[in-house]
Amino acid sequence: MRALIVEDQVLFAEAIRMALRDHDVDVVAIMESPDGVLEALEPAEARPDVVLMDIGLPGESGLALGARIVERYPDVRVVALTALSDPRLLQEAMQVGFSGFLTKDTQISRLVHAMQMVVEGEVVIPQKLAKDMGTSRKSGFPSAAEKEVALLVAQLTDREREVLQLLAEGATSEQIADRMDISRNTVRTHVQSVFGKLGVHSRLEAAAFAVRHGLVETSRRRTAS
Repeated sequence: MRALIVEDQVLFAEAIRMALRDHDVDVVAIMESPDGVLEALEPAEARPDVVLMDIGLPGESGLALGARIVERYPDVRVVALTALSDPRLLQEAMQVGFSGFLTKDTQISRLVHAMQMVVEGEVVIPQKLAKDMGTSRKSGFPSAAEKEVALLVAQLTDREREVLQLLAEGATSEQIADRMDISRNTVRTHVQSVFGKLGVHSRLEAAAFAVRHGLVETSRRRTAS
Protein backbone atom coordinates (compact mmCIF):
# COMPACT_ATOMS: atom_id res chain seq x y z
CA MET A 1 0.00 0.00 0.00
CA ARG A 2 1.24 3.48 -0.89
CA ALA A 3 0.48 6.67 1.03
CA LEU A 4 1.12 10.39 0.75
CA ILE A 5 1.11 12.53 3.90
CA VAL A 6 -0.01 16.17 3.80
CA GLU A 7 1.06 17.59 7.16
CA ASP A 8 2.74 20.86 8.15
CA GLN A 9 4.16 19.39 11.38
CA VAL A 10 7.24 17.76 9.88
CA LEU A 11 8.34 15.84 12.97
CA PHE A 12 4.88 14.27 13.30
CA ALA A 13 4.82 13.41 9.61
CA GLU A 14 8.26 11.79 9.78
CA ALA A 15 7.22 9.77 12.82
CA ILE A 16 4.16 8.53 10.92
CA ARG A 17 6.34 7.68 7.92
CA MET A 18 8.67 5.56 10.03
CA ALA A 19 5.80 3.81 11.83
CA LEU A 20 4.00 3.05 8.56
CA ARG A 21 7.19 1.66 7.05
CA ASP A 22 7.23 -0.96 9.81
CA HIS A 23 3.75 -2.01 8.61
CA ASP A 24 4.76 -2.35 4.95
CA VAL A 25 3.22 0.97 3.92
CA ASP A 26 5.32 2.96 1.46
CA VAL A 27 5.07 6.71 2.08
CA VAL A 28 5.84 8.17 -1.33
CA ALA A 29 6.08 11.77 -0.10
CA ILE A 30 5.43 14.21 2.72
CA MET A 31 3.92 17.54 1.66
CA GLU A 32 4.05 20.37 4.20
CA SER A 33 1.46 22.58 2.49
CA PRO A 34 -1.26 22.33 -0.17
CA ASP A 35 1.15 23.73 -2.76
CA GLY A 36 2.07 21.11 -5.32
CA VAL A 37 -0.03 18.28 -3.92
CA LEU A 38 -2.29 17.93 -6.97
CA GLU A 39 0.74 18.08 -9.26
CA ALA A 40 2.45 15.36 -7.22
CA LEU A 41 -0.55 13.10 -7.83
CA GLU A 42 -0.59 13.67 -11.58
CA PRO A 43 1.75 10.82 -12.67
CA ALA A 44 -0.33 7.64 -12.45
CA GLU A 45 2.72 5.54 -11.56
CA ALA A 46 3.47 7.77 -8.57
CA ARG A 47 -0.10 8.01 -7.31
CA PRO A 48 -0.68 6.72 -3.75
CA ASP A 49 -3.59 4.56 -2.63
CA VAL A 50 -4.30 6.84 0.34
CA VAL A 51 -3.66 10.49 1.17
CA LEU A 52 -3.43 11.20 4.91
CA MET A 53 -4.64 14.77 5.15
CA ASP A 54 -4.22 17.24 7.99
CA ILE A 55 -7.18 19.61 8.23
CA GLY A 56 -5.43 22.71 9.61
CA LEU A 57 -2.97 23.41 6.81
CA PRO A 58 -1.42 26.81 6.09
CA GLY A 59 -3.27 28.47 3.23
CA GLU A 60 -5.90 26.22 1.68
CA SER A 61 -7.72 24.03 4.20
CA GLY A 62 -7.23 20.29 4.18
CA LEU A 63 -10.96 19.85 3.57
CA ALA A 64 -10.86 21.98 0.43
CA LEU A 65 -7.71 20.29 -0.84
CA GLY A 66 -9.16 16.85 -0.10
CA ALA A 67 -12.31 17.72 -2.05
CA ARG A 68 -10.18 18.70 -5.07
CA ILE A 69 -8.22 15.44 -4.84
CA VAL A 70 -11.41 13.36 -4.68
CA GLU A 71 -12.84 15.20 -7.68
CA ARG A 72 -9.72 14.94 -9.84
CA TYR A 73 -8.42 11.54 -8.73
CA PRO A 74 -11.40 9.38 -7.69
CA ASP A 75 -9.14 6.33 -7.37
CA VAL A 76 -7.22 7.97 -4.50
CA ARG A 77 -8.76 7.64 -1.02
CA VAL A 78 -8.44 10.69 1.23
CA VAL A 79 -8.39 10.22 5.01
CA ALA A 80 -8.37 13.12 7.44
CA LEU A 81 -5.69 12.73 10.12
CA THR A 82 -6.26 15.63 12.47
CA ALA A 83 -5.93 16.80 16.05
CA LEU A 84 -9.44 18.27 15.82
CA SER A 85 -12.01 15.87 17.26
CA ASP A 86 -15.04 17.75 15.96
CA PRO A 87 -18.19 16.03 14.61
CA ARG A 88 -18.92 19.07 12.45
CA LEU A 89 -15.58 18.66 10.67
CA LEU A 90 -16.38 14.97 10.26
CA GLN A 91 -19.66 15.87 8.56
CA GLU A 92 -17.90 18.33 6.24
CA ALA A 93 -15.25 15.74 5.36
CA MET A 94 -17.92 13.17 4.49
CA GLN A 95 -19.80 15.73 2.41
CA VAL A 96 -16.80 16.44 0.19
CA GLY A 97 -15.95 12.77 -0.31
CA PHE A 98 -13.33 11.83 2.30
CA SER A 99 -13.10 8.09 2.89
CA GLY A 100 -12.12 8.38 6.54
CA PHE A 101 -11.68 10.72 9.49
CA LEU A 102 -9.16 9.85 12.21
CA THR A 103 -7.56 11.75 15.06
CA LYS A 104 -3.81 12.01 15.53
CA ASP A 105 -3.88 9.94 18.71
CA THR A 106 -5.03 6.89 16.73
CA GLN A 107 -2.77 3.90 17.33
CA ILE A 108 -0.60 3.07 14.34
CA SER A 109 -2.04 -0.44 14.00
CA ARG A 110 -5.55 1.01 13.83
CA LEU A 111 -4.41 3.65 11.36
CA VAL A 112 -3.00 0.97 9.06
CA HIS A 113 -6.18 -1.11 9.41
CA ALA A 114 -8.29 1.95 8.60
CA MET A 115 -6.17 2.63 5.51
CA GLN A 116 -6.69 -0.94 4.34
CA MET A 117 -10.45 -0.58 4.87
CA VAL A 118 -10.76 2.60 2.81
CA VAL A 119 -8.69 1.10 -0.01
CA GLU A 120 -11.28 -1.69 -0.07
CA GLY A 121 -14.02 0.93 -0.48
CA GLU A 122 -15.22 1.39 3.10
CA VAL A 123 -15.77 4.60 5.04
CA VAL A 124 -13.97 4.76 8.40
CA ILE A 125 -14.76 7.11 11.27
CA PRO A 126 -14.04 6.95 15.03
CA GLN A 127 -16.82 5.40 17.08
CA LYS A 128 -16.99 8.35 19.49
CA LEU A 129 -17.31 10.92 16.70
CA ALA A 130 -19.97 8.80 15.02
CA LYS A 131 -22.01 8.89 18.23
CA ASP A 132 -21.39 12.64 18.71
CA MET A 133 -22.46 13.32 15.15
CA GLY A 134 -25.67 11.37 15.70
CA THR A 135 -26.36 13.24 18.95
CA SER A 136 -25.83 16.65 17.35
CA ARG A 137 -28.26 15.76 14.57
CA LYS A 138 -30.97 14.79 17.05
CA SER A 139 -30.89 18.04 19.02
CA GLY A 140 -33.33 20.84 18.16
CA PHE A 141 -35.67 21.08 15.18
CA PRO A 142 -34.78 19.76 11.73
CA SER A 143 -33.16 22.26 9.38
CA ALA A 144 -34.24 22.81 5.77
CA ALA A 145 -31.33 20.63 4.66
CA GLU A 146 -32.39 17.85 7.03
CA LYS A 147 -35.95 18.03 5.70
CA GLU A 148 -34.61 17.73 2.15
CA VAL A 149 -32.57 14.67 3.14
CA ALA A 150 -35.65 13.15 4.77
CA LEU A 151 -37.58 13.58 1.52
CA LEU A 152 -34.81 11.88 -0.46
CA VAL A 153 -34.59 8.97 1.98
CA ALA A 154 -38.39 8.59 2.00
CA GLN A 155 -38.22 7.61 -1.67
CA LEU A 156 -36.19 4.47 -0.88
CA THR A 157 -37.96 1.14 -0.73
CA ASP A 158 -37.21 -1.29 2.11
CA ARG A 159 -35.01 -3.29 -0.26
CA GLU A 160 -33.09 -0.19 -1.31
CA ARG A 161 -32.56 0.78 2.34
CA GLU A 162 -31.11 -2.66 2.95
CA VAL A 163 -28.82 -2.27 -0.06
CA LEU A 164 -27.71 1.15 1.22
CA GLN A 165 -26.93 -0.37 4.62
CA LEU A 166 -24.77 -3.04 2.98
CA LEU A 167 -23.03 -0.48 0.77
CA ALA A 168 -22.14 1.49 3.89
CA GLU A 169 -20.67 -1.69 5.37
CA GLY A 170 -18.46 -2.03 2.30
CA ALA A 171 -20.16 -5.15 0.90
CA THR A 172 -19.46 -6.11 -2.71
CA SER A 173 -22.23 -6.77 -5.23
CA GLU A 174 -21.66 -10.50 -4.82
CA GLN A 175 -21.88 -10.25 -1.02
CA ILE A 176 -25.06 -8.17 -1.26
CA ALA A 177 -26.58 -10.74 -3.62
CA ASP A 178 -25.73 -13.56 -1.22
CA ARG A 179 -27.02 -11.82 1.89
CA MET A 180 -30.25 -10.66 0.26
CA ASP A 181 -30.71 -13.85 -1.77
CA ILE A 182 -31.09 -11.97 -5.06
CA SER A 183 -29.20 -11.96 -8.34
CA ARG A 184 -26.29 -9.63 -9.07
CA ASN A 185 -28.37 -8.02 -11.84
CA THR A 186 -31.04 -7.21 -9.27
CA VAL A 187 -28.36 -5.80 -6.96
CA ARG A 188 -27.15 -3.60 -9.80
CA THR A 189 -30.70 -2.36 -10.40
CA HIS A 190 -31.19 -1.56 -6.70
CA VAL A 191 -27.82 0.21 -6.48
CA GLN A 192 -28.54 2.39 -9.51
CA SER A 193 -31.97 3.23 -8.09
CA VAL A 194 -30.37 4.24 -4.76
CA PHE A 195 -27.87 6.45 -6.62
CA GLY A 196 -30.66 8.15 -8.57
CA LYS A 197 -32.94 8.76 -5.59
CA LEU A 198 -30.16 10.11 -3.33
CA GLY A 199 -28.42 12.11 -6.06
CA VAL A 200 -25.07 10.33 -5.65
CA HIS A 201 -22.81 8.83 -8.28
CA SER A 202 -20.76 6.11 -6.62
CA ARG A 203 -20.76 3.51 -3.86
CA LEU A 204 -18.44 5.73 -1.82
CA GLU A 205 -20.80 8.70 -2.09
CA ALA A 206 -23.75 6.50 -1.12
CA ALA A 207 -21.85 5.14 1.90
CA ALA A 208 -20.80 8.64 2.94
CA PHE A 209 -24.41 9.84 2.59
CA ALA A 210 -25.61 7.00 4.80
CA VAL A 211 -23.01 7.67 7.49
CA ARG A 212 -23.44 11.43 7.34
CA HIS A 213 -27.21 11.29 7.80
CA GLY A 214 -27.35 8.48 10.35
CA LEU A 215 -28.91 5.90 8.02
CA VAL A 216 -26.50 3.15 9.05
CA GLU A 217 -27.47 1.07 12.06
CA THR A 218 -24.98 1.75 14.85
CA SER A 219 -24.68 -1.91 15.79
CA ARG A 220 -23.69 -2.84 12.24
CA ARG A 221 -21.54 0.15 11.27
CA ARG A 222 -17.84 -0.63 10.98
CA THR A 223 -15.95 2.04 12.88
CA ALA A 224 -12.38 2.58 14.02
CA SER A 225 -12.61 2.59 17.80
